[in-house]
Amino acid sequence: MSRNIGKLPARYAAIVMPLLLSIFMSCIVAGIATLRSMGFTEGLLRMWMSAWGVSWLVAFPSLLVVLAVLRRIVAATVQSPPR
Repeated sequence: MSRNIGKLPARYAAIVMPLLLSIFMSCIVAGIATLRSMGFTEGLLRMWMSAWGVSWLVAFPSLLVVLAVLRRIVAATVQSPPR
């Protein structure tokens, strides 16, 4: 039996990509920064999740803006593939 899981329409890719990227990257960066500042101590996970939440609140809207600018920069500096 195969389940047919509905997918979002393609027009949502511009939001889903930065959403997922911001979740993973802010988690990794917050984890590394928290570990470096606290070391392996009691409460590390709680502090990491707290730092991750704040980081994600900044990362997601930042990515929405930055990705739009970066797409233009990349388009101006990278040759388009031949058709």
